[in-house]
Amino acid sequence: MMFEHGMIRATVLAVAAVFGQPITAAAQTYPTKPVRVIVAFAAGGYADSVARQISQKLSERLGHQFVVDNRGGAGGTIAAKTAADAAPDGYTLLVHTAASAVNATLYKNTGFDLLKDFAPVANTVSAPGLFVVLSSHPASNLQDLIRMSKGKRLTYATAGVGTSSHIAGDYLLRVLAGLDAVHVPFKGGGPAIAAVLGGQVEVLSGTGASWPFIQQGRMKVLGVSSLKRSEALPNVPTVTEAGFPGFEERSWVGFFAPAKTPAAIVNRINREINAVLALPDLAASFKSRGMDLHPGSPADFARHLKAEVAMWAKIIQSTGVKAD
Repeated sequence: MMFEHGMIRATVLAVAAVFGQPITAAAQTYPTKPVRVIVAFAAGGYADSVARQISQKLSERLGHQFVVDNRGGAGGTIAAKTAADAAPDGYTLLVHTAASAVNATLYKNTGFDLLKDFAPVANTVSAPGLFVVLSSHPASNLQDLIRMSKGKRLTYATAGVGTSSHIAGDYLLRVLAGLDAVHVPFKGGGPAIAAVLGGQVEVLSGTGASWPFIQQGRMKVLGVSSLKRSEALPNVPTVTEAGFPGFEERSWVGFFAPAKTPAAIVNRINREINAVLALPDLAASFKSRGMDLHPGSPADFARHLKAEVAMWAKIIQSTGVKAD
């Protein structure tokens, strides 16, 4: 029996070596053609900006283009379904945000399961939510906005239904502050910002995509949803300081691959993304817009994702937010 067991083990190892060799070789030479990077939101937003900056650096490092393909709509579920159905060969990646974890509870018939149909590749950055208005708005902070909005309808724009900014905005403005707050969803941060700039919507609940307009003086931040003040916005009070202790919402941007993508390729992409995040110019660009960097392994991201799905499920239950 010992002889038979040894023979079986040797055979298994030999087969694994033979069949594992092409996968390892493929990972070492990856990529050999352009890589499609499907972004779950429209151009001009937070996720799009991060995806484009990282994709550009990956293209430079690896000698093949990482081509951004924006597929906004339905809180990012359209893009996610497209990516889930793609070949698991490393040549289709998905860039999504904390909205992916929200959607796992909010949407019932997406045609995919976030935790089963994707291989988490890398968490890249995160940023606190910002509550932003036109610079001409009479409010100076969130307390002013809430006081001025009592007894009237307040509209707030987000990058879409199911984004963390949507859930956080609804919870703060409608549930905690008791306002008649109406959510106006768009297909990404860019269109949402344009609506506020154009005066169609009063408030933006979003993340870093509004930074250029804040720096130009066209928009101003009334509050940030981090527990401590942002180093990039030291004069802006937190939501906690506005009278809602413990309120925190951060949106992260992560890279995913279709499930069954070879682990060697997932690990290769992860290493390259971590190397890109360490580049001084890119790190400085992200940090100047209030983002924190999150280099780590695919396993780190998988654990984070599972915890996020559980956390947002509880929040959605408490707010009663619906996908429609």
